[in-house]
Amino acid sequence: MRFVSRSPEQTRAAGRALGAALGGGGLAVALRGPLGAGKTLFVKGLAEGLGIDPRAVASPTFTIASEYRAPDGRRLAHVDLYRVESEGELEAAGFLDLLEPGTVLAVEWADRFPAALPADRLEVAIERAPGAGAPERRVLHAKACGEVSRAVCARWHPASSGTARPA
Repeated sequence: MRFVSRSPEQTRAAGRALGAALGGGGLAVALRGPLGAGKTLFVKGLAEGLGIDPRAVASPTFTIASEYRAPDGRRLAHVDLYRVESEGELEAAGFLDLLEPGTVLAVEWADRFPAALPADRLEVAIERAPGAGAPERRVLHAKACGEVSRAVCARWHPASSGTARPA
């Protein structure tokens, strides 16, 4: 799937729509994009869609991982691999403990250690849209890599909720 977000609020709303599409289950969301693309903003929306206060969500660049509890008891684990140097460092930080069933795992800079991620995951690439006249415009590319992620992706319709537009 491919969507165009015309503002930071639309990027956040796309994440919110994904959180709502999860129903009661978990999912690994692998986020890619350059600095400032909107990965953390997307995760704030994802948290909101799970019923978590998005103001509590911050980039875990220096802590590597932050955890939040949804009202239904599910755990949102927000991981940032930007400063991680090796898979050993990732394991030492407790990454493997975050992979338990039912957890919603949002991983920024997921392209740094793709082998550490679950095979069944939703990959979301966020990039700046070309053109000098739209600095806040983003293109979101989503790819489901497994049965669970395909089912969630089929329910996730950012364009139908007014959050973003199909490209």
